[in-house]
Amino acid sequence: MNIKSKKEEFALFNQLSDEWWNENGKFKILHQIKRHRMTYILDQINNRNIKNLKILDVGCGGGIICEPLARLGAKVTGIDFSPNNIKAAILHSKKNKLKIKYICKDVEKSKIDEKFDIILMFEVLEHLDNWKKTIKNIKNNLDKNGIIIISTINRNLISKIFAINIAENILNWIPKGTHDYDKLIKPEELKNTLSKENFHFNNIKGLIFDPLNNKWKLSTNYSINYFCTANLIN
Repeated sequence: MNIKSKKEEFALFNQLSDEWWNENGKFKILHQIKRHRMTYILDQINNRNIKNLKILDVGCGGGIICEPLARLGAKVTGIDFSPNNIKAAILHSKKNKLKIKYICKDVEKSKIDEKFDIILMFEVLEHLDNWKKTIKNIKNNLDKNGIIIISTINRNLISKIFAINIAENILNWIPKGTHDYDKLIKPEELKNTLSKENFHFNNIKGLIFDPLNNKWKLSTNYSINYFCTANLIN
């Protein structure tokens, strides 16, 4: 078992920072699924007005999700461990005259001295050295009635074939080496950890690619990619 180190993760994402806002570039797939990510977020907010909600996007990259949230009136903070990602995010938000707070910080090593209504962790946990400890720590940044929304990749033979072998090595949907199979997370593992940290597991939803229509869509099938939501029990 050869698990990729944090140093290797950093080098890869720092190198790819200029690609964030190229819709046909290395992160093309993130632009394709942005609408579904936003749909899932808004569905989980329920009847709360997103305007003025404080949202933390952990592992924000170049700000692909931060910007549409800011346009809806949310008070958005993006955090990423890659300085080049943060530079790309700041530059793009200024270009679009969006007020977003960006911080270059490693969430595994540094504390965030602020509370949020919503914490997003999209495609983040599977890149961390200790995702369980990170969830334990990040819950301190949730305000009363706050929720955490996570997306990650299941760990099984199907995900190994499609999310890594095909998506990375054959179709080049995402940069090669982005995911390490041994760091992928099964839904039951995530649910158990959230429960131990006093979260109530609310929802799980899959994200699948429909080859017939050449489109991504939300689904009840979470054998590969999935979203989940949990709220902190007060």
